[in-house]
Amino acid sequence: MRLKKWESIPEFMKNMAVKDYYDSLKKKELGLILKRIFDIVFSIVGLLILTPLFILIAILIKLSSKGPIFFLQTRITQFGRQFKIIKFRTMVTHAEELGLLVTSNHDSRITKFGSLLRKFRIDEIPQLFNILIGDMSFVGTRPEVLKYVNCYSDEMYATLLLPAGVTSKTSIEYKNETELLNETQDPEKTYIEVILPQKMKINLSSLQKFSFFDDIVTIIRTVINVFFG
Repeated sequence: MRLKKWESIPEFMKNMAVKDYYDSLKKKELGLILKRIFDIVFSIVGLLILTPLFILIAILIKLSSKGPIFFLQTRITQFGRQFKIIKFRTMVTHAEELGLLVTSNHDSRITKFGSLLRKFRIDEIPQLFNILIGDMSFVGTRPEVLKYVNCYSDEMYATLLLPAGVTSKTSIEYKNETELLNETQDPEKTYIEVILPQKMKINLSSLQKFSFFDDIVTIIRTVINVFFG
């Protein structure tokens, strides 16, 4: 994983705030290379080991509700590139047409089996495919839909210098995000005006302090939080 030359970065990202983060990451290219090697090796290992679980979950999804096994949604990753994120489907078919882009714990669109998958983040497992092909990384800023990326400040665009991630320090700190949204009358407004800016502060801090070792620590912390709360 190597950074493009500054001249090759998309114009919408070229501002002095992003340049500071770019210069910091440019000094850590060995860590970025190790990060990509780790992503490739462990996404392949994960896919091989978890194949039986994939099959079991696929069967249970089909038995528990009508619709496809996987949920595909267009998200934004490195340098503003669009990609299709892959998840196990946890909501009713055409859920995006029936409500908001953000969800809460009591969202009626979530299926009973989908609620279980979300609780332990099992719905995220298919993102191993996204990691393998380079759309995502194990650790990085969670990918947003274009609507929310359009709300970014100049500095927030710096998070697009690296691929989007499955987990991050922000994911750990905001593991109760759905509960926070439950308490508001307008979840989407709260997300854009309150939660997103707070999450991005953590994302930007992590970007500034990036190290391959720190990524490994974040992965370990995520596993602990998922299984032990």
